[in-house]
Amino acid sequence: MTKGFRERLGKGGFGIVFKGTLRSGRLVAVKILSQSKANGQDFINEIATIGRIHHVNIVQLIGFCVHGSKHDFIYEFMPNGSLNNHIFSSEANILKYEKTYDIALGVACKIEYLHGCDMQILHFDIKPHNILLDENLKPKVSDFGLAKLYLVEDSIVPLTHARGTFGYMAPEMLYKNIGGVSYKADVYSFGMLLMEMVSRRKNLNASAEHLSQIYFHTWIYDQFHNEKNIEIQDATEDERKICKKMMIVALWCIQMKPTDCPSMNKVVKMLEGDVECLQVPLKPLQPSLKREIKGDRDNSNQASS
Repeated sequence: MTKGFRERLGKGGFGIVFKGTLRSGRLVAVKILSQSKANGQDFINEIATIGRIHHVNIVQLIGFCVHGSKHDFIYEFMPNGSLNNHIFSSEANILKYEKTYDIALGVACKIEYLHGCDMQILHFDIKPHNILLDENLKPKVSDFGLAKLYLVEDSIVPLTHARGTFGYMAPEMLYKNIGGVSYKADVYSFGMLLMEMVSRRKNLNASAEHLSQIYFHTWIYDQFHNEKNIEIQDATEDERKICKKMMIVALWCIQMKPTDCPSMNKVVKMLEGDVECLQVPLKPLQPSLKREIKGDRDNSNQASS
């Protein structure tokens, strides 16, 4: 399929993705799991979740291969790659703010769909890398290796260890005293994703000297609280309103306590509504700053399994 792994599309903690072609001529993405992820659990999770989802906005799993310790997935090919490649690109960005908003709303609707299934699907790894864009820049959610299937009536998910990616991981994953783990973990991750989409920069910069640089969303809150305008370069008045709405929704999503975060259904409604109807929430407090920054420095590229 890959002609000897000729064209590499990307690399992450899960392994390497190559471009391939089926005999029918259809383009595909072939994900080769790394040895550390090939113990079977992530592989089974992916098949158990995405294998039962048939939705136009979820990346389609076409097939998989198993040979000894080697585990591979074959997905539909997404020509515009991951959202990560666009929002953090130093080159001219093809994503205008209106398109960025459309993508954000699309991702929110996808997560709302997952949470509303008969067996709710909790993704646990929402981040720019796992949002893929098709030829029309329509977003699709990918990578369900850390996902969990759970009954809708069971609000708390028992986990033996944290799962997700540092910088997007909900606080309740690490601090058990603030609340149990639930679908609100995806809401928090989406809020961090949303803030990065607006700012076009990483939320967490552990090497920065000042708190406002370390936690970008803390600085955003302070700007709102002090009634200061947030300057968006090369943006029209309508685009500034869009960006303000996305930032306020993001601040609601990243509240410290899960009970203070909205459901994805509420998030979608806020994104679809008028910015004038939104109130700025309480400041999202942060846990022990030194401990979190140290953890992020030590694990900046690590994802819990």
